[in-house]
Amino acid sequence: MSRPQQTTLERDDVVAVRLPPGTEWLDIVAETWEAGAALFPLDHRLPEPMAAELLHRARPTVIRDADGTNRLDGEPADEDDALILHTSGTSDGPKLVRLSRPAVRAAVSSSSDALGATSEDAWLGCLPVAHVGGLLVVLRGVLLGAPVEVLPRFEPDAIAATDGAAFTSLVPTMLGRLLDAGIDLARFRAILIGGAALSPDVRDRAERQGAHVVETYGLTESCGGVVYDGHPLEGTEVRVRPDDEIELRGPTLLSGYRPAGGPPLSEDGWLRTGDAGKLDGRGRLRTLGRLDDVIVSGGEKVSPGEVEAVVLQQAAVLDAAVAGLPDPEWGDRVVAWIVPVDPSDPPTLDELREAVAAVLPRHAAPRELRVVERLPMTFSGKVRRAALPRD
Repeated sequence: MSRPQQTTLERDDVVAVRLPPGTEWLDIVAETWEAGAALFPLDHRLPEPMAAELLHRARPTVIRDADGTNRLDGEPADEDDALILHTSGTSDGPKLVRLSRPAVRAAVSSSSDALGATSEDAWLGCLPVAHVGGLLVVLRGVLLGAPVEVLPRFEPDAIAATDGAAFTSLVPTMLGRLLDAGIDLARFRAILIGGAALSPDVRDRAERQGAHVVETYGLTESCGGVVYDGHPLEGTEVRVRPDDEIELRGPTLLSGYRPAGGPPLSEDGWLRTGDAGKLDGRGRLRTLGRLDDVIVSGGEKVSPGEVEAVVLQQAAVLDAAVAGLPDPEWGDRVVAWIVPVDPSDPPTLDELREAVAAVLPRHAAPRELRVVERLPMTFSGKVRRAALPRD
């Protein structure tokens, strides 16, 4: 793709932006939105081959990076596209999700209504702007006129030095690091947590320190979190299929994928998320992880998310992931990878088995324990189960 000259944005442009987070993103997003163009943010941390592959698939008409803003020989945006976002690609690789202007407006307004947020309430951006959670913080500034500060990177000391923000969005790992650093979190009216399951222990620690934590559920295809603390936002409907798959319906859902493909919705508008979950008697959603992560051990189904939630509550465990490995007797055996609080004194397999068996059926208890220094994560803070060490 060639770069002949600087350019002015046009209505059907697809504008790829590959820049680190910072205050300039407010102007970039506002300019793109006002031009009626579609924004395609690329995570600046991506390895060059992956970034090149995403650019090849997206075929933007404009690119904005360290070299400036230049026009490319690309493919115009579909009608009313506002955003084209790449997913985290934890299983079958990143997808390019198309989100319309009405979907983006609905996502921002329904979240603001749920939080009681107004144009006077400031937001602090800590997440990568190339992912939906971080970009929505910026969009609250563009669409609502709310004050927004975007940090160039996540650092507890930098967050401690900010002042006046009522809201922020984090992934669970960030919340844990802020707690470990002793950062005052009570100053936020609400902290939205998404991207991965939140350990009950971490949430309890945060709330004991005065933080108002709101655990969100959603995906790029739903324009971010559309379920807050188990309750759907206004306009969003949630149901669970007999096989425990979560389905969503509402105004924030994707228009389709790029370069081709309509939305993967049923005829009556439901999106199959690929996530497992349960609805309690009050209609409150509890998520259990990816449906294709379910382990079948001895003919019994085990949800890794449920087991992880118990393991993470153990005082000696800093972080954990659960997955299945092939087993000649059980088909798959339940394996727990843990990062211990004290590497010299990790919990034993028997201790973890007893803790899990006290809460879940015995077949869910791990049959193997692997102690590691860190877990493989995506840029958005999700465990990459396929990359867990198998040797």
